[in-house]
Amino acid sequence: MSRKGDLLYFGHMFDMVRKIQERTKDLTRERFDEDEDLRIVLLHLVQVIGEAARHVSEEGRAAHPEIPWQEVVGMRHKIVHDYMDIREAVLWDTVTRDIPLLAAHLAKFVPADPPE
Repeated sequence: MSRKGDLLYFGHMFDMVRKIQERTKDLTRERFDEDEDLRIVLLHLVQVIGEAARHVSEEGRAAHPEIPWQEVVGMRHKIVHDYMDIREAVLWDTVTRDIPLLAAHLAKFVPADPPE
């Protein structure tokens, strides 16, 4: 895949990360547990991040070893293929612990306006 293609997927990942961060700013665990619609949205956004990550070339992944590619894509697979066994605690940890780390990594190299 071309660098331009990887930048598109990196940008898409970063867009979804920012959407998660918007929805989880000041989010309490209690509100998270009570809001099924929010959990569905967050699951979808995490799935899209994994799908975009799945399309990043081996060269793109190698250039950014700080991103846990296997875990990001693995979460997508879990949501898509094992959806009946998604634990809310895992989603909570993902959006409150892992997404901020992913955002920090992506912010270092994703251009403000990725190519289309």
